[in-house]
Amino acid sequence: MESIAVWQGATLGGIVAWIVISSYLNVTRKLRSFLQPWVAHHVIAGTPLIFQIQKYQHWFFDALFSGLSCVVSVPFYTAFLPLLFWSGHGRLARQMTLLMAFCDYLGNTIKDVVSAPRPSSPPVRRITATKDEEDNALEYGLPSSHTLNTVCLSGYLLHYVLSYIQYEDVSMKFVGLALVCLFVGLIGLGRIYLGMHSLIDIIGGLVIGLVILAFWLTVHEHVNNFIVSGQNVTFFWAALSILLFFAYPTPEIPTPSFEYHTAFNGVAFGIVSGIQQTYHQFHHEAVPRIFTPQLTISNFVGRMLVGIPTILLVKFCSKALAKWILPGVSNTLGIPIKSTNYIPTLNGNGKKSDESKQSGYIQRLFFSQQGSFDVDTGIRFIQYAGLAWSVVDLVPSLFSHLSL
Repeated sequence: MESIAVWQGATLGGIVAWIVISSYLNVTRKLRSFLQPWVAHHVIAGTPLIFQIQKYQHWFFDALFSGLSCVVSVPFYTAFLPLLFWSGHGRLARQMTLLMAFCDYLGNTIKDVVSAPRPSSPPVRRITATKDEEDNALEYGLPSSHTLNTVCLSGYLLHYVLSYIQYEDVSMKFVGLALVCLFVGLIGLGRIYLGMHSLIDIIGGLVIGLVILAFWLTVHEHVNNFIVSGQNVTFFWAALSILLFFAYPTPEIPTPSFEYHTAFNGVAFGIVSGIQQTYHQFHHEAVPRIFTPQLTISNFVGRMLVGIPTILLVKFCSKALAKWILPGVSNTLGIPIKSTNYIPTLNGNGKKSDESKQSGYIQRLFFSQQGSFDVDTGIRFIQYAGLAWSVVDLVPSLFSHLSL
């Protein structure tokens, strides 16, 4: 118990020390002044390659690469991961969820530290087929999040499948690796074809993704053991979530990156706290898995019909509850508050204030540059934490009562 408290305290203390030191030394600005001109030069130098690729413009390629981008987007994983939990592969689902949150945080942190531009459009032809792609285009370029996430998640999925099925055939491992490489290559090529990234962004996403994947494959067993059987898990993860808000860097101009991180930070906390409470009930290794007599396709369809509306309802209720509670608590404590999106009446004129969406290191959690409490961050965090908790706690309880 004492050793656990020591490493948890050391971890949280190390993050606090980094927040203070990096803020005092202005690390973000110094790194940006060093990296941004170099990356921007390569973005401009890579424009002719984009033109060469876009010379093969065709409606089929537009549809193919736009579809692939949707398949590896954050909304897709948000919809896919709950189904993975309910299919009985809880270990894979929680590992991929936490890995996705880790990738999202590191990728967006690097984006906002470097604050490097995307290829200029025009002259580059940019295709944004969905609202999600339009929002992605507002982020900075390096690294390509789609490439980074694809490397990590498809690589980890391959590792899990080979370990689960226990293939010893080298040829099967080679085929799996080749398929992953092909998929990653298509995603990278598609990001260039769609005008969303330059070659330097793709290379950056590939290299950073490989580093993250190698690190995760080293620690994932320890992370899993801590979540399912550790001590002080919920408290530690709550403190970690709060400190990660503080540690997030300030970009040159506000982008949606911080909002994405907030959402996945909430998802990670909801998953961890829910698993910690219900592991031995719903998420242990002996639970029924899909395609077995204990969990048939019809039962799984029933789970989806029950689960998806439930988590959407919880997400809506969590948001409404947070919008009602957080301003009241803040006013009671005498903390000045404002809202950039969710509560227009707190913004004076009711308009969004882009300048207050993201702030400095020490004010990162909820405070804007004017010293006000930006409740949107807390609302978004609670909303997605509630959604994730319902995926691993509330909905499996319903399955149990309904014999699904």
